[in-house]
Amino acid sequence: MLKNSSSTDNMSKLLFLIVILVAVGQMTQTMYVPAIPQMSHFFSIQSSYLQAVMAAYLISYGASQFVYGPLSDRIGRRPVILIGMSIFLIGTICAILAQNFYFFLVASFIQGCGTGCGGAMSRTVTRDVYDGAQLHKANSLISMGVIFSPLIAPVLGGFLSSHIGWRSSYFFLLIFGAFVTLAMLTSFIETMPAERRRKEGVWVSYRYVFSNRQFQAYVLCLIATFAGVAAFEAAAGVLLGSVLKLSPTTVSLLFILPLPGYLAGSWLSSTLVQRMGANRVLWVGLVAIAIGSVTIIIPGMAGLVTIPTLIGGAFFYFLGAGILFPAATTAAIQPFPHHAGTAGAILGGVQNLGAGLATLAGSLMHAHSQFSLGAILSVMSILVFFSLLMVRKNLSVDSVLAS
Repeated sequence: MLKNSSSTDNMSKLLFLIVILVAVGQMTQTMYVPAIPQMSHFFSIQSSYLQAVMAAYLISYGASQFVYGPLSDRIGRRPVILIGMSIFLIGTICAILAQNFYFFLVASFIQGCGTGCGGAMSRTVTRDVYDGAQLHKANSLISMGVIFSPLIAPVLGGFLSSHIGWRSSYFFLLIFGAFVTLAMLTSFIETMPAERRRKEGVWVSYRYVFSNRQFQAYVLCLIATFAGVAAFEAAAGVLLGSVLKLSPTTVSLLFILPLPGYLAGSWLSSTLVQRMGANRVLWVGLVAIAIGSVTIIIPGMAGLVTIPTLIGGAFFYFLGAGILFPAATTAAIQPFPHHAGTAGAILGGVQNLGAGLATLAGSLMHAHSQFSLGAILSVMSILVFFSLLMVRKNLSVDSVLAS
């Protein structure tokens, strides 16, 4: 049910603003990937170490959401967005000015601290204005819209790095971030009115949300799924650019091929949930990510990197992720209309922290074959399996208690 909008046009405008806000964070996460060989040479480090850039970004991106979510429940969504985007712009300027790898890592960390506002608000604002099936549809539309930024970012990053240099990607992010900040300042209408804002303690809010057993299970599902996506995004540039020695343009084109799988999965998620129910849809997503994981790890066991299995396996994994994300996010946040900011912060925070740790682990493993990536994806698939068992068990317990 739509709650805080006077027209469909206003809601389309709101969803567009959410998409471009999240796109800043998505593009920052992947735009540098085609330039990894250039950056490795500039900073005089091994290319595998550059996976730590994504780890530093994702860890701060996730951790900052624990602040933005409860804060937005207290002061509103709009001030939080403007604060976060200002921090992002500062971090991007630092990245442009970086002369050594460690300062660049700090700059990436600051960028993540800023864009965390988008991660938290993308889940929070939709809960402010939608319920039930409409909430799932909104989350699916946002997932479909957001996926275009990772489609564009590596291609644009590959073009810019080939013709201008790796810093040009960060100049673009600075301009794009400034545009989004201005759009939020002039066009975003507050979705959390003053009379609905929570004044209770932060820890009280967190305890209330996280004590829900179903919520815990869905959080584990989202952590594992997103960690696999991030691990591929971090490792693909190294495997394609540094191991196979492909050009930045070729790397960027191959990098985006799995992403339409996510787009298809998001569309399927909204369609299938009406026919099968949310919990059955989650199992369909699990099957897809398991197929993708196995496809990648088998050649890796032989010490190989092959484009068909790497990209094809990633396509199936992204298909499953596209199915899982909207369904699990909607099911997790639905019970918390008055704690949407806190619930959104937990969802975004822990899944990005998990992704950051997964990519950090990947940066410490050998990147001579696709085995390390396949192993990480396989572990994530197993964790998703256990999370869905938790969902099924908790549903059974709740049914018994209700009767």
